[in-house]
Amino acid sequence: YTGVGRMINSGKFDGLPSQDGQNAVADDLESQGIGERKVNYRLHDWLISRQRYWGCPIPIIYCDTCGTVPVPERNLPVMLPDDAEFLPTGESPLNYHEGFLKTTCPKCGASAQRETDTMDTFMCSSWYQYRYLSPHYDAGPFEPHEGEYWLPVDQYTGGIEHATMHLLYTRFFTKAMRDMDLVSDDEPMTRLFNQGIILGEDQEKMSKSRGSNVVDPDDLIGQYGTDCIRAYLMFLSRWEQGGPWNSSSLEGIPRFLNRVWRIVTENGTPAKGNVTQEAQDDLRRLTHQTIRKVSEDFETFGFNTALAALMTFSNGLLAAQNTPVVHTDAWREAIETLVLLLAPVTPHLSEELWSRTGGEYSVHQQNWPKWDETLARPATIEMPVQVNGKVRARMEVEVDAGQEEIESLALEQPNVQAHVQDNNPKKIIVIPNRLVNIVV
Repeated sequence: YTGVGRMINSGKFDGLPSQDGQNAVADDLESQGIGERKVNYRLHDWLISRQRYWGCPIPIIYCDTCGTVPVPERNLPVMLPDDAEFLPTGESPLNYHEGFLKTTCPKCGASAQRETDTMDTFMCSSWYQYRYLSPHYDAGPFEPHEGEYWLPVDQYTGGIEHATMHLLYTRFFTKAMRDMDLVSDDEPMTRLFNQGIILGEDQEKMSKSRGSNVVDPDDLIGQYGTDCIRAYLMFLSRWEQGGPWNSSSLEGIPRFLNRVWRIVTENGTPAKGNVTQEAQDDLRRLTHQTIRKVSEDFETFGFNTALAALMTFSNGLLAAQNTPVVHTDAWREAIETLVLLLAPVTPHLSEELWSRTGGEYSVHQQNWPKWDETLARPATIEMPVQVNGKVRARMEVEVDAGQEEIESLALEQPNVQAHVQDNNPKKIIVIPNRLVNIVV
């Protein structure tokens, strides 16, 4: 038996959990100087050659005189031909592309042939984030100062299926480049997030073999537009969970976006009468609460709850659309905020709405809105009222209410009066914005 268990027939180590026992044995041997720990790596050679067009050409030339000759560094990289023919031969199109295949030997100048195998595409995707920094840099794989500034990657997003291949390869490349003093990073990225999978309406993984459970994005985009589909995917569920596609629930997104369009483009009609400070404060409170909620949710990939907050915000604006608060500074701030917060979700719609409100091009170049914590505070808060430690009522209290006002409101609650009856409270304990406890 070699699994997890307890040590037996091991002398003083008998009875120890196997993992603890292994460490104890190693410690004992090392303390006596008769053994030491050693890591055995199970690494195998990586066969990187592929018989296909798409991939980085292997820079090798075959010469009848000189044999196998590497392409000189000055001639790198070897570029794929743009005019390759993809024929049903079962071979790589590079095998019969004369312009690519035929070359001269860099050693003797005689006629020679190029290697037609290409590298496994993992050879490129394992370090692409480095090359992206300076794609035209020709004195090395990437410009060192750019690498020092931008890397490692702060946030990396991908499917869980990459855990056993791509992510291992990119870590291997990073550590190899570290050992070559090309980078100082020990890891290629500092934070990884795996998104979920969108399932079919039958709650099974979408597959062409299933036929009917596959959703064609081209058809959907043609019917609803890219922004609508993008918003629905974000609203569908938690981003890391994924979930089944639901054509019925999709219909709610265009209704929401149409509502946003009307709110912004029609811009409301102020009702007659004077606007109150309370109405402006309420609108600003809703605006800043929405900025806070959406900002915090985006930080944790909570796109679905961020969109829910934006829907609530749009309902609030719709309710205020024909009141005196329209066209005040509070209204203008709210409209601008709505468009800015929607921009990452619906980039095309937001760009158009931003232009129609007179915003400078482009909405995607604007600063993200900041919330004011004071303005975002709720006007009232629900406080439980206890009698001798048991909750007997709940009441709405203004956030800034004083102790005497809170005590008075608590004693006015009908269920509190029923439990206090004719007894005089010995003590009333008020924990601001938390609870009231009446001791009788």
